[in-house]
Amino acid sequence: MTATANDNSLVVRKTSMTMDAEAPASNISEIKSFVLDTVDRNAKAIATLSDSIFYFGELGMEEHETAGLMTGLLEESGFRVERGISGFPTGFCATYGSGKPVVAVHTEYDSNPNNSQVSGVAEYKNIVPDAPGHCEGHNVNAAVLVAGVIAAKRAMEKFGIGGTLKVFGAPAEEQLISRPYYVRDGWFDDVDVALHNHVDGALRTVFGPTHSAAVSAYFTFHGETSHASVSPWKARDALDAVVLMDMGMAQYREHMETDMRAHRVITHGGDQPNTIPAKATVWWTFRAPTAEGARKVFERGRKIAEGAAMMTNTTVSVDVMSAVWPVYMNQGLAEVIQQNVELIGMPAWTAEENEFARKLQQACGVKVEGLQQSTKPLSGPVRQGTPSNDSGDISYKVPMGRVAFPSNIPNVPYHHWCGGAALASSIAHKGAVAGAKSLAATVVDLLSDPKWVARAKETFATQVGDVVYRPLLPPDQKPPLDLNRKAMEAFRPKMREHYVKERPRFV
Repeated sequence: MTATANDNSLVVRKTSMTMDAEAPASNISEIKSFVLDTVDRNAKAIATLSDSIFYFGELGMEEHETAGLMTGLLEESGFRVERGISGFPTGFCATYGSGKPVVAVHTEYDSNPNNSQVSGVAEYKNIVPDAPGHCEGHNVNAAVLVAGVIAAKRAMEKFGIGGTLKVFGAPAEEQLISRPYYVRDGWFDDVDVALHNHVDGALRTVFGPTHSAAVSAYFTFHGETSHASVSPWKARDALDAVVLMDMGMAQYREHMETDMRAHRVITHGGDQPNTIPAKATVWWTFRAPTAEGARKVFERGRKIAEGAAMMTNTTVSVDVMSAVWPVYMNQGLAEVIQQNVELIGMPAWTAEENEFARKLQQACGVKVEGLQQSTKPLSGPVRQGTPSNDSGDISYKVPMGRVAFPSNIPNVPYHHWCGGAALASSIAHKGAVAGAKSLAATVVDLLSDPKWVARAKETFATQVGDVVYRPLLPPDQKPPLDLNRKAMEAFRPKMREHYVKERPRFV
């Protein structure tokens, strides 16, 4: 399927916007028209940016090309950029304006291991064998973020809209890492409302609890080595401790609450069979619907690890890499996002795009229905899911809403080759334009009409109730700077051969 920059036309619904007496004297319709035209004018830049990040394919904590391109474009557009926030080399905060309200927009841009999938083909096909790649759509997340905030910033300039726009780049979402650090370190202390944009198969928003809380930690057992054949009695086997922890967790699963989860990978189990390992590491993630629930199952995991160490005469150290609250989408923000979703409408898909979607759905063994033709109605409160996202801490710090945009194929699984097959195609490009328009229009609504921020805070108070936010993340925890470094060092030279040569230019 051929992707072209001119494939980004949208069917715009002619629904009228209902404004009450609190609406600004300057015509909101003119402001909206301006931001939508700005996004349309930059459709090619959006596609180029999205495709560039797709081919960078950078794993979490290693998004150097991606963050460099994003921050460069934001600086060129007049944002003040702070790089390396909270100790993340690929994290950033870009700011424009001053005063209240403070509207924050944030998203992620990391890829996944072993998913270097060719875009535009409905079959499994590698770009670089075994290399990482985008198989969810975080590359489009980044393009929608940059395009949306540039359009909103230009509207602030042209129409004299006050307030502050803060733009956050969040590394390593797939490992649930960066945004809890941002909240813990005070980056959201002055924020009034926050928006998150994320790839989807539809243009929509929801409110209510959407994701679970999680604690992700390394358990490293330390023993003593010896020859496995000649003198095994002299050893204290660290790998035995990992195995016993695994057995203990397997028994504990019977007693977990039904919506709790625990899963792991052994990251180091020794060096060779004839040498009993003195060190072994297992990486566990524990999930639950609430922050306290995740803390509870993690603490039980810690006790089981201590028991395994006692049984093997080893010691255990625990390194909490990430710890996130559940995600809760705010009703007031969902209402203003929905208004813009309905204004903008879904892209006009071609017969070729629909046929590709159907072929991919069939190849992936999911429901075959092609592309969504209309926007989704406002939904909520939704039923909470078991996955996690590291934006949860933000959603309990300030009201947070999400713009979901149609840059992937409905029903296909993510973190799988199917999830990467459309991400540098005209489908992704058209969906990104719709997402950037929805995001930019919502930002200017929040900045120019006080009733929307007031409504978000009102529903936030009901949402939070008597829950008191306190970080799950330990206060002295540092970002895992070496995470994924070796993998990217190994694959980046081969991946670089496929980089997009053209640099995006926003006009």
